[in-house]
Amino acid sequence: MRGILNSINISSDGGVPKFPINEVNILFQGMEGDFNKFRMSKGGGDLDRAITLFSLEIIHLLQEEGHPIKVGSTGENLTVEGIDWSKLKQGMKISVGECIIQLSEPCAPCSKIGGSFNDRKFSRIDHTLEFGWSRWLARVLVEGKISVGDSISFLS
Repeated sequence: MRGILNSINISSDGGVPKFPINEVNILFQGMEGDFNKFRMSKGGGDLDRAITLFSLEIIHLLQEEGHPIKVGSTGENLTVEGIDWSKLKQGMKISVGECIIQLSEPCAPCSKIGGSFNDRKFSRIDHTLEFGWSRWLARVLVEGKISVGDSISFLS
């Protein structure tokens, strides 16, 4: 599978939405300049939650359903396009820019992203209820710089 990095999104004070930037350094603890209180709640950080990814195609499908979702509004750090989201699995390694990340688990939605959904029904992207529609969490295996437009490839 191959795709393209459509958007890099950060929020220096945490929360949603996250706002687009053109490039960033990815560190083991997460994206430089991005704050996430849940990721940092374990002292040095929860390395399995360093990065959150979401699919541009899924965002578009949700918009077609009438949801007010936008790129970055669900707190994803990386918005990617051209990937069959239903084929993602825990443990898959992904190369993007200078980095290699590894999918940790589907990201459980929370009420903070409710504004992206009609009637605040954020469970629309709950992996256990809607397989293949959730965001994904990832750990960083190789730090480095990424830029919008970078190609994304799966290593395993």
